[in-house]
Amino acid sequence: MKNAFKLGFLGLALTVAFASCGETGKKSDAATDSANTALDSANTALDSANTALDSAKTAVDSAKTAH
Repeated sequence: MKNAFKLGFLGLALTVAFASCGETGKKSDAATDSANTALDSANTALDSANTALDSAKTAVDSAKTAH
């Protein structure tokens, strides 16, 4: 009985959520583009950080070899 109540409430909540979303398609496209731009810049920052770490690791390895 509890599960039937939970499923009914979930269905009602989803119905209300979909009904309230109405005309947000245009806004969500802009938000998606903005999020993709932010993710691209974050990936670029991570790539440059990885490059810096690789060069630091190479420097440490070469210092170990010199001793």
